[in-house]
Amino acid sequence: MTIKEIASLAGVSISTVSKIINNKDQNINSETRNRVLKIVKEYNYTPYGMVKDLSNAKTFLLGVLLRTASQTSLMLTGILQSAQEHGYNILLFDSKSSTETELKHITSLIKNRVDGLIWEPVEGSSKQHEHYFLDQNIPVCYIGGPDTFPSYNIDFAQMGYELTQKLLEHKHTKIACLLKEKSRRSQLVAKGFKKCLFDHQLPYMDSMRLYISDPDYMQKLATYHITGIVSSHYASSLMLFEQMSRLHHYVPSDLSLVSLKDDVREAISYPNISSLKIPYREFGYYVCSELIKKCEKIQDGESAYLFHAASNFDSEASISTPSYLRSKKIVVVGTINMDCTFNVDMLPQSGKTTRILSTATTLGGKGANQAVGVSKLGREVSLIGEVGNDADSSLIYETLEKEHVLTQGIHRDLKSQTGRAYIYLENDGESAITILSGANGNLSPENIQNRQHLFRNAGYCLLSSELSLPVISEAAKTAKKYGAQNILKPAALKTVPEELMKNIDILVPNRKEASVLCPQYQTIEEQAAYFFQNGARTVIITLGSKGCYLKAEGIEKYFPAADFVSVDTTGGADAFISALASYLIEGYTLEESVKIATYAAGFCISRQSVVPALIDRGTLETHIRQREPELLKHMNVIHV
Repeated sequence: MTIKEIASLAGVSISTVSKIINNKDQNINSETRNRVLKIVKEYNYTPYGMVKDLSNAKTFLLGVLLRTASQTSLMLTGILQSAQEHGYNILLFDSKSSTETELKHITSLIKNRVDGLIWEPVEGSSKQHEHYFLDQNIPVCYIGGPDTFPSYNIDFAQMGYELTQKLLEHKHTKIACLLKEKSRRSQLVAKGFKKCLFDHQLPYMDSMRLYISDPDYMQKLATYHITGIVSSHYASSLMLFEQMSRLHHYVPSDLSLVSLKDDVREAISYPNISSLKIPYREFGYYVCSELIKKCEKIQDGESAYLFHAASNFDSEASISTPSYLRSKKIVVVGTINMDCTFNVDMLPQSGKTTRILSTATTLGGKGANQAVGVSKLGREVSLIGEVGNDADSSLIYETLEKEHVLTQGIHRDLKSQTGRAYIYLENDGESAITILSGANGNLSPENIQNRQHLFRNAGYCLLSSELSLPVISEAAKTAKKYGAQNILKPAALKTVPEELMKNIDILVPNRKEASVLCPQYQTIEEQAAYFFQNGARTVIITLGSKGCYLKAEGIEKYFPAADFVSVDTTGGADAFISALASYLIEGYTLEESVKIATYAAGFCISRQSVVPALIDRGTLETHIRQREPELLKHMNVIHV
């Protein structure tokens, strides 16, 4: 800063400034004196202050002048690391987005004789002050500057390309870019988005650019049938995630979402949005290293102004294939309990004391069991039910999410306790069960109506009559409305109303339940024929260790049980139904699916408790390949 510039800022003559700084200001009024001194201090003026020390000695001091320092801590970490490794110290200034403040900092940097400067200009006009550094041969590395500056920048366009590429890899073609207005990062991400579409010969339209500030952007998602979103800012992704949930649309079931995310130290565990980390720390390290090369006149080739660090997605939790390409999901409407299992020598009898040998507490209830069974077999599954306001409910949520069961259909009833089942288990695997319904009893037909969005893209709905008949009837009707087939386990029913039976595609009673529902018939064949004639399109009567009997159009057949030692029969039917639906939805025939389901049931009853005993797809199919390899076939189905 020269004396002429100080005089201009103060609105006085050069001689007046000279007199004041040389203590010859006796005839100058105090107001003028104070104004000039204030400007002299603010702009770090000293006589001959623009002339560097004649020795040109290095100070090993680097300046960092930022537009704003509010969101640059990780970049500063990288700058500091590089500086320290090379024996330099840092002098940091924050312009607070003010060109006036920026100029004051420039004069301070000159006064402190920095060896080099990393400069993030406030605006394009900031370039007019570049001469202060050029005059003193101080090298400058610009970052994040406008196009008029030879700036170092993170390659946000390439990151936008990689985000888009990830969605294309998952077969999305109807995608959009969620941006912030007046954001350079957003502009560059959109540029990469557009280039990726072009490289893959996909059409680009400006309507693919959605702005988080647009109140109608959610409506546009629906209008354009968007299946995947590329987001330039993680905060925008969180807003989208929240609004989707509020409207009963879910990530990634209904919409895949990928985003850039600041390089934060603490990972955000919920919601788990698939992201690329913005490499601010690595960028800071790189720019500082480039500046030091200039300061030390090290020539090692031309510097790359666009910085790109190899980065992997932190997860793929918010990415799936478009729903129209996926096999349909399965919805389970049923009870959710905590199962308390008591191992006993013999089942309780009236008037006798039963000694408990050991106990175990696990997730249970036919709804929960079937949902976990389906999920373990690789299918997308939503569970609809009620839990209470207690510690059990928290454990249930935690377990279901660990098993990848979608829990949006589960409601916590603040006035009830979670249902419980008390299971008495003999050594031979036979059991007796008593149930405390708890919150399960509060699930109503209205609840089903309010959660009907969960039936979208469902192929099968699994129903258990442990819930009330009105609830089961409403669920069956809703499933049919959305094109799903219903599988009913008629536990605890004395009759199946005609209104319910007309919506049942597959009825799966065990031998005792079949006898209760039609006591007028004694044989299994007669009972199955009765159900078939009364509306059930397919009847499967499970027979425990004797397998099952199938009655359908053109099929009347017994299937033997799989060869497993029975330890706990409690969850056999749940495992059977889970596997039956999972393989039917994949395109296996009814008979093939029944055979596979008998293996799944066999695995389950060979171990104690239900949820821990439910078999995963890999283990199940490995076992089947050893016994009946012809039973399995390679289906062209996209798995979730």
